[in-house]
Amino acid sequence: MNAVELLKQDHVVVKQLLEKLSHTTERGIKTRRELVNRLYAELSVHTEIEEQIFYPAYLKAGGKKDAVLYHEAKEEHRTVDALVLPDLLKTDPATLPFAGHAKVLKELLEHHIEEEEKDMFPKASKLLGKDQLEALGAQMEARRKALKESMTAHAA
Repeated sequence: MNAVELLKQDHVVVKQLLEKLSHTTERGIKTRRELVNRLYAELSVHTEIEEQIFYPAYLKAGGKKDAVLYHEAKEEHRTVDALVLPDLLKTDPATLPFAGHAKVLKELLEHHIEEEEKDMFPKASKLLGKDQLEALGAQMEARRKALKESMTAHAA
């Protein structure tokens, strides 16, 4: 699978989780915890393969003229990873602040996904070409598998 398609599949999973989370209430404590934990795991793996494999290839192929999208995407990741998601994980799922954190996370991620899919991914497809996207996709799939295995081992 090529790198762009792999990342788009991740986006579908994340959007589904966010949608489910947005429909929970303060009474759904267990469901909220499960969804947030799944989101955390999915986003951790996605961010890692994107920042370690895809983004550097994109930046190298595009050079300075495409660096703005690269830096903006990394900053959006940092905002989610360092601020919004940790706040959500620390917030009692039986409270209204939880719903607020979840809504902000959903908005940030939907914005990020939209920019990647409308701007970065089409540019990457042109810059990198079919063969390089396939090679990156294989590398990203292998890294994803290793990360998920590592998470499963740590959870056991």
